[in-house]
Amino acid sequence: MSAKKDTKYIFVTGGVLSSLGKGIASASIATLLKKAGLKVSILKADPYINVDPGTMSPLEHGEVFVTDDGAETDLDLGHYERFLDENLSQNNNFTTGRVYSSVIEKERRGDYLGKTIQVIPHIVNEITDRFKKAGEGKDVLIIEIGGTVGDIEGQPFLEAIRAMRIELGKKRSMNVHLTLVPFIKAAGELKTKPTQHSVGELRRIGITPDMIICRSERPLSKELKDKIAISCGVEKNCVIESPDCKSIYQIPIVFLQQDILTPISECLDLGELKVDMNEWNELVRRVNEPTNKVRIAFVGKYLELKESYKSLTEALIHSGANLDTKVDIKWCDSERIDFENVDEILKDVDGVLVAGGFGKRGIEGKMEAIKYARTHKIPYLGICLGMQLALIEFARDVLGIKDANSVEFDENTKEPIIFLIDEFIDSHGKKQLRTHKSPLGGTMRLGGYEYNIKPNSLLSKIYSGVKTAKERHRHRFEANPKYKEKFEKSGLIVSGESDGLIEAVELKDHPFFIGVQFHPEFTSRLTKPNPVITGFLSAALKNSK
Repeated sequence: MSAKKDTKYIFVTGGVLSSLGKGIASASIATLLKKAGLKVSILKADPYINVDPGTMSPLEHGEVFVTDDGAETDLDLGHYERFLDENLSQNNNFTTGRVYSSVIEKERRGDYLGKTIQVIPHIVNEITDRFKKAGEGKDVLIIEIGGTVGDIEGQPFLEAIRAMRIELGKKRSMNVHLTLVPFIKAAGELKTKPTQHSVGELRRIGITPDMIICRSERPLSKELKDKIAISCGVEKNCVIESPDCKSIYQIPIVFLQQDILTPISECLDLGELKVDMNEWNELVRRVNEPTNKVRIAFVGKYLELKESYKSLTEALIHSGANLDTKVDIKWCDSERIDFENVDEILKDVDGVLVAGGFGKRGIEGKMEAIKYARTHKIPYLGICLGMQLALIEFARDVLGIKDANSVEFDENTKEPIIFLIDEFIDSHGKKQLRTHKSPLGGTMRLGGYEYNIKPNSLLSKIYSGVKTAKERHRHRFEANPKYKEKFEKSGLIVSGESDGLIEAVELKDHPFFIGVQFHPEFTSRLTKPNPVITGFLSAALKNSK
């Protein structure tokens, strides 16, 4: 497969240590190029051997982000979509595991005509083919390589970068290296040696960076930047700072202030690049200096690693900026909430949010929080498991169905308020769902689905009166339609449905009590926040006043 003639590539690598912010740097460069009028996309290549992060623990990998086409991907894809305000796909993320699986499948089919399969050329060619496929039809494709230079599993990806540079030439490819410039407190100065060693490792592989982005807690002096440029062999205007900021959405502005587009344009022969960041600047101002404030109880069970809820915390920031409001999150570990302390924990909050999750751990604490929000008229938003638990809590406490449960927690429950989606069959005996069979044996509903919104409902008002909306899913269990009539007779209205499945519920005679089966956070963007989350924060803001 040959690269499309007009596609140019920016490869982003990282050195010294992980979690420096390659994803944010890549998304920031992409944002600036898009606002300059170019057709831009981003790809994340992850060197780990898992086929995708779908079976990995949130504590191990952080959040699993779901694209509209149902791919389970790295959380950096979420950053890309939020910055670019574009839907990405399974073509925008792949792993070493996926690469090797594909090559082995081809070998078994005889595609390689009996040749010995090797890392070079077969694995590397598979990687470059995927790079080129993602770049088709784009002016610029930014490719972020996960991990750090020197990782043994990342070597085939770096070899692919080296090979593409030779194939494409300098005017069609650019190497950007992100590295750490640490401040040594005892010495009272910033140190450039880690950066020099990291660049030296890249050169040993055969890659010379065209630009170095420096992560640092302290500003870099001109002398220090010049030292990095000279010692690492890059132009002086190609040493860019990426400082700690109050908001990640400041990074494109910080890059632009350093005139990052000029060396990028010179390297890739893109011509004069002009951008208008006025709208972006105003949104960032609202993020950093909001007029109002609201306190939200975030009830979850993966609080040891808040990256597990990255899209949701970012979505709260987006809706907060839209409402000119700072969202103060009170993190509440659901395993530590019970009947005796729930009032003490939630008495000072303006809204209660119960996030999604899998498994039985912490569910009783979540239901105590739900009951408190329901009975104390506090705005409530339940997402995925948060909706399912709201139904179970309501069935037990209001409908008097004491055995109400989910088959996720009790396979033999006599009152399955929540059941497996592969048990769902419509009245004609046909399954209506587009599902994904996991290797672990579970069927999941993944990706974007349209659903119908009940007219004159609170949900309809939130969505400005539209009849249908499309949201993304990631779950195995569904609300059982068998109980719909009982719920609605007691005031818990089904306000969203698709193919007979319950997508959203809301409580009558309550300021704001909504549960949604989908994940609204996956479609939220800084410039276009999700209506459900904005509606929830708006109600919480009203409650605070």
